[in-house]
Amino acid sequence: MTAETSPKKPVMDDWAWEDLLAAIRKRRWSLRQIAKEEGYAHGNVLGEAKRRPYPAAERILAAYAGVAHPMEIWPSRYDADGAPNRTPGPKPMRGIPPVKKSTRRQRRKAATA
Repeated sequence: MTAETSPKKPVMDDWAWEDLLAAIRKRRWSLRQIAKEEGYAHGNVLGEAKRRPYPAAERILAAYAGVAHPMEIWPSRYDADGAPNRTPGPKPMRGIPPVKKSTRRQRRKAATA
């Protein structure tokens, strides 16, 4: 039995987080130093790019790693044109007021009344 080979899409693997940190450390930077240099109050802000798409942090980390575009580090997060392939999050529901939670004091007062 012969197996037919079908053309496959090229696999686009994102960099491992450790590889990105190694590239940044080669240039003698740390995430905390970069965050401070870029005006962020907390050093862990840039680490959000590890867990979720964060365009601003992706651009900053790519620049400090010596990469021209964040698409080279996270190809799964960008189109072939280099545009982010993210969809916006859910829109807030309009016309429905937010539900206010009552406090313990308000519940006690209502129970005694």
